[in-house]
Amino acid sequence: MKNYLSALVDVTWLHSHIDDPNLIVLDASVKPVVPGFISVNGSSERNMLIPRALFFDLENRFSDLESDLPHMMPTVSQFETEFRSLGINEDSLIVVYDDVGVYSSPRVWWMIRAMGHKDVAVLDGGLPAWLEAGLSVSESHERQHGVAANEIGNFIARPQEGSFVNADIVAETLRDQKENSVLDARSPDRFYAKAPEPRAGVRGGHIPGSKNLPFPIVLDNGYMKDSEALRKIFENFRDLDHRIMFTCGSGLTACVLLFGAYLAGFSNLSIYDGSWTDWGADLNREVSVK
Repeated sequence: MKNYLSALVDVTWLHSHIDDPNLIVLDASVKPVVPGFISVNGSSERNMLIPRALFFDLENRFSDLESDLPHMMPTVSQFETEFRSLGINEDSLIVVYDDVGVYSSPRVWWMIRAMGHKDVAVLDGGLPAWLEAGLSVSESHERQHGVAANEIGNFIARPQEGSFVNADIVAETLRDQKENSVLDARSPDRFYAKAPEPRAGVRGGHIPGSKNLPFPIVLDNGYMKDSEALRKIFENFRDLDHRIMFTCGSGLTACVLLFGAYLAGFSNLSIYDGSWTDWGADLNREVSVK
């Protein structure tokens, strides 16, 4: 599939293409749980959405509901069915945004790429950037799910191996740190068990051998830093051809880090789905606090 979109677009680009027939705008907003990150809609008296936006229900329709872990990747068939129900086609150009800035949108960007669709981008600055530009908003999504039979999309899921990994693969990866790295996007206080974990039954600390790189380091007031600045951040950890796996509390903000690495030119990237919620609750897994 030929790529027409860069991975990151700004509000000027989106506004100029908002009426393109092949364009799909996805609202990937979730309630932020990280201190300092605030939803525009959560602090507003009315719902504000980018026109034409469809709701990407990350917590429910696009999550493995049989898992005890939050927003785990759904099965291939579930993802394909739900994606088609939004009217998404093989040739759709997709822009994902959230109402924090850049928070949950990279998670959805990575999920879509992991299912083989390359023409997908993150809106830099998200809804706050759209509002700052003084652009018009809608108060309701264009539609959510359940389009008419003749409007169901023809998207075909083509899973990309290694996009998401489990605890066993992470453990195996850490045995060969000459070729691999595991970066943890949580705060230093959580990484070193100086602050309690927000989920019950999850120990403090981090995966032995992983390194701490809090995800806000790739952001600048809700926007992604430029590629040169991002390259300097990640070159401190790995060369471009080495594999990097990303983890956080539940696999969401790890995708912000991964997105930064992608923009910096790294390509051998994976998300530990389940992340510390999975590892920290498994008493058979070793934990480090140093």
